[in-house]
Amino acid sequence: MIAETMMAVRAHGPRDYRVEEVPVPAPDSNEVLIEVEACGICASDMKCYLGGELFWGKDGVGGAVEGPCVAGHEYAGHVVALGEGAGEKHGVAVGDRVIAEQIVPCDECRFCRDGKYWMCQFGNVFGFQNRVNGGMARYCLYPPTARVHHVPESLTAGEAAYIEPAACAWHAVDRGEIKQGDTVVICGAGNIGLCMLQIAKMQGAGQLIALDAKAYRLDLARQFGADVAINVVEEDAVQRVTDLTDGYGCDVFIEASGNPAGVTQGLQMIRKLGTFVEFSVFNEPVTVNWTVIGDTKELTIHGSHLGPYCYPKTIDAIASGMLEVTPLLADAYPVTDFAAAMEASLGGGVLKNLIVPV
Repeated sequence: MIAETMMAVRAHGPRDYRVEEVPVPAPDSNEVLIEVEACGICASDMKCYLGGELFWGKDGVGGAVEGPCVAGHEYAGHVVALGEGAGEKHGVAVGDRVIAEQIVPCDECRFCRDGKYWMCQFGNVFGFQNRVNGGMARYCLYPPTARVHHVPESLTAGEAAYIEPAACAWHAVDRGEIKQGDTVVICGAGNIGLCMLQIAKMQGAGQLIALDAKAYRLDLARQFGADVAINVVEEDAVQRVTDLTDGYGCDVFIEASGNPAGVTQGLQMIRKLGTFVEFSVFNEPVTVNWTVIGDTKELTIHGSHLGPYCYPKTIDAIASGMLEVTPLLADAYPVTDFAAAMEASLGGGVLKNLIVPV
């Protein structure tokens, strides 16, 4: 029996996230209703909570968030109801365990028509707009254009919630176009950076270097295959990478720290004709010397957004154990304890906290 109401974390504004009782949505034509198992707290959730300009705009104007909306985009669950035609459209049945990609594209703009749905001109992202409420609640509705994937029952709730960030990590590593034996630097050994390390190793990285400012993250980086783990607070990371590469610099630099200093560091430590992948979401604009990108080093710069076409291989890798995420999971908090969960996440002493429905 599906309840009529549920408790949900709703974003009203910066530092204004409220646990509220809201109606359980009913699926319309081609819509899927799932019961959420667990929802991860992402770095972007933290930056949104803190009032990042990307999310709320400048002076409250122009941001991506349209609230109040149910937060959360890292989650999976079981299908509990289907609107007319939804089973055929999405290839699912009641009882199936599923996950939807975080982007809900329009399927009509030039990007969608060209297969670049993750860059949809009009797309919404679960957990940031009230048209596509997220997973910090017991139930969540997948719209008709959602990209839905099956999830094996063998995964734990935490592993299933990790599919979304891991798929984002995979896309970023793909954007690095790693060649066999490349020296690859992953800047930021957080949730996604530690997945990037494992994926980069799968793709043939030679010397794999992790950068971070927290010792426990660097310990995990070594556990996940980093040949070198550099604490950027305790030593000169640029000089160390230069020394490790006979003075040339790294072949591929993937920025996943979310700190503006990571960008400038990367431009300094990457070799001429290297590939720089920018993944992070920043709370503020980053200023760099573009001459380094052009005249000095002639770099290839790739952005990385979401996890397009990466969900099936990510799900398979987690299920097979090739991609480990369980060591990254911290604590699970009931949705009613969201404030405590966010406080613990913002403290930086753990990696992935989960919100579970009540």
